[in-house]
Amino acid sequence: MQHVFKMEQEEYTKEEIDWSYIEFVDNQDVLDLIEKKPGGVIALLDEACMFPRSTHETFAEKLYQTLKDNKRFSKPKLSRNDFTINHYAGDVTYQTDLFLDKNKDYVVPEHAALLCASKCSFVSGLFPPLHEESTKSTKFSSIATQFKQQLQSLLETLSATEPHYIPCVKPNNLLKPGIFENNDVLQQLRCGGVMEAIRISCAGYPTRKNFDEFVQRFSIMELKVLKSCPDEMTTYKRLLDKANLKDYQIGKTKVFLRAGQMAELDACRAEFLGRSAIVIQKKARTYICEK
Repeated sequence: MQHVFKMEQEEYTKEEIDWSYIEFVDNQDVLDLIEKKPGGVIALLDEACMFPRSTHETFAEKLYQTLKDNKRFSKPKLSRNDFTINHYAGDVTYQTDLFLDKNKDYVVPEHAALLCASKCSFVSGLFPPLHEESTKSTKFSSIATQFKQQLQSLLETLSATEPHYIPCVKPNNLLKPGIFENNDVLQQLRCGGVMEAIRISCAGYPTRKNFDEFVQRFSIMELKVLKSCPDEMTTYKRLLDKANLKDYQIGKTKVFLRAGQMAELDACRAEFLGRSAIVIQKKARTYICEK
C-alpha cells in the first residue's frame, strides 16, 4: 500500500494538481511488533537464544509479559506456549515449541569458509564467500536476524526500482480447471492488498493521459471550436466539458480523470463517430444517385 500511495503522491506533486490526503491501511504497527528493538518478537527471540537455560516456555512467558498491551498481540485462552498476531490479512497463531532451536540453526563461519573452498563447484556454489566483517565478528547472528537483514536489503532494492506487481490468484482449492470460487478469490485479493490498492487508486485520479494522446483521441469531437482556442489549456477544458465531466484535473503534462470518466469520454466519442458516419453515408448515397 505504501508503494502504491507513494507513486500516486509523487505523480500528483510532480504534475502540480490539487489533491487531498488518501487514508490507507498501514501495517507499520505489526512490523514494529515483530522486528522493533527492543521489545519486538525477533529481539526477544534472539535474547532468549543467548541464554542456555531458556526454553520455549520461558520465551512464551517473556512475550506475554512484554507484549500484553499491544493490540496486535494476544494469547490464546487454551494454550500456554502459543501466541497470536493480528496481521493485515487476519489472525495467525504461532507455536513457540521449536522457535529457539530453529533460530539457533546458523552456519558456523569456519564451516562456511571450508565448504566455500571446495573443489566441487556445486558445493562451493552453495556457500558464497563471507564478508570480512562477518568472519571477524563473534557476535551471535540468528536465523531471524539474518532473514530480517535480507528482507531489508530486498526492500531497499525494490524501492530503488519501479516494480510492476502481478498478483497470482488461485481460482479454487481443488486444483481443477474450469472452477472459480468467488469467496476464496475475493479473500486472496483482500489479503494481497489488491482491493485496498484499487480503493486508493479510485479515491484519486486512476486515469491519466498525456496531452498529445488526449487531444489526438478526442479532438475530433470539437474540431471547429478547437481551432479558435487561444491556448492548450482551453482546448483540454472544452473537450472535457463536451462530455459534461466534473472534478477532473489538468496537470503540467497530463489530464487526470476520476474513475469512470474515461468511459464517459469514449461514449461521447463513439456517439459522435456514429452520427458522423450517418452524415457521410447520406452524402455518399446522394452523390451516387446524382451521377
